Amino acid sequence: MGMVMVKCPQTGRVIPTGIKSDRETFLRSVVFYGNTHCPDCRANHNWFAREAWVEEPVVRPVEMFGAARCADA
Repeated sequence: MGMVMVKCPQTGRVIPTGIKSDRETFLRSVVFYGNTHCPDCRANHNWFAREAWVEEPVVRPVEMFGAARCADA
């Protein structure tokens, strides 16, 4: 599960929309329109789903299997 992200048109920085989803579900969703408050420029940005993406956390092998198992390998 990750966070739907968009780019601030003023600063170009990536900002979270507050919507949680996984990539597959988000890509299958109907076209929609969103509004997100940007903490960088303090404005509200309107965006379409095609302008957004899901940023999922990266899971490292140590996190998946635990430090003890990786140390044994």
